[in-house]
Amino acid sequence: MSVRLKLTLSYAGFLLLAGALLLAVVWVFLLRYVPDGVLVATGRARDQGPGAPFIPNRSDLQRAFVPKAGAALVCLLVFGLVGGWLLAGRMLAPLTRITDATRWAASGSLSHRIRLPGPRDEFRELADAFDTMLARLEAHVAEQQRFAANASHELRTPLAITHTLLEVARTDRDHDTGKLLDRLHTVNTRAMNLTEALLSLSRADQRSFTREHVDLSLIAEEATETLLPLAEQRGVTIEVSGDLAPALGSPALLLQLTTNLLHNAIVHNLPERGTVWVTTTVHPEAVALTVENTGEQLAPHLVATLAEPFQRGTERVRTDHAGVGLGLALVQSIVRAHDGTLALDPRAAGGLRVTVHLPAAPPHTGPRLAEA
Repeated sequence: MSVRLKLTLSYAGFLLLAGALLLAVVWVFLLRYVPDGVLVATGRARDQGPGAPFIPNRSDLQRAFVPKAGAALVCLLVFGLVGGWLLAGRMLAPLTRITDATRWAASGSLSHRIRLPGPRDEFRELADAFDTMLARLEAHVAEQQRFAANASHELRTPLAITHTLLEVARTDRDHDTGKLLDRLHTVNTRAMNLTEALLSLSRADQRSFTREHVDLSLIAEEATETLLPLAEQRGVTIEVSGDLAPALGSPALLLQLTTNLLHNAIVHNLPERGTVWVTTTVHPEAVALTVENTGEQLAPHLVATLAEPFQRGTERVRTDHAGVGLGLALVQSIVRAHDGTLALDPRAAGGLRVTVHLPAAPPHTGPRLAEA
């Protein structure tokens, strides 16, 4: 049976039961006290002779009451069925719209919205929650489609170059083999780095990691020590400052996050005498990691797209540390996996300011909390 039919039978059954209980009350508290048999009038009524009023006994009342009570119960049953069917249909009408939206979504149309009108009841909350889910799902699918298209384009480039180099090696026997191998090695390294970045991005999105107590200030110092040779090679000065910033998360992923931010700040900097500032701060309920760098003036609309996969603020830097265009995209995925926020702001003097806010860790009470 459908839900509407079940509700209709329930309404009719409750109405019929209420009517039966009402008639039972009449019987129990009224008819049972009326005596049966011939009732004899007393007092003035008896002196009036043959014209005395008729006094019904219990049997007379039952013969008059039972057919009318049965007819009333039949009317209640019909009224309950018809009224219950209409009432159930009206109450379940929002579910029909939600079901239609679900079928649209199942067919691949994620742009459809329910937009249920009326007061904010349980059905309205369900419809609004479903609309929110559809909006997020549509945005996620669009993001994945853009990511797949960009990844295909980025992977196709090194494969096409490799194919060209192999064709040259096959047709031109006099070509310099050493230069060809060096070029193949460079292209292959870039393809491997891109593949590793894609895998890291996938792991961050899956949130498959154990949360531990992490100090962002120590993470920042470790990333700085790792990239200090690159900074010295490019003439960039790194300044690290700030307080202890305890957070809960994956040390490996947070180290990768900080390394990516610091690497971008070093590579996309002034040609000489550039500076990178790394700062950690503590707020009442959050900790923050800020990475700023000098560099070219960046337009706000361009900064807003830097966290998308394969987006670069400038033309591709053709060096050994060029990256694959997934640095900030991976940072955003790691921040999202840690329930944090990422903010990108252009500096007035040129360059970029990246701020990562993560939930602050509760007071460290022992090894058990660290293993949670």
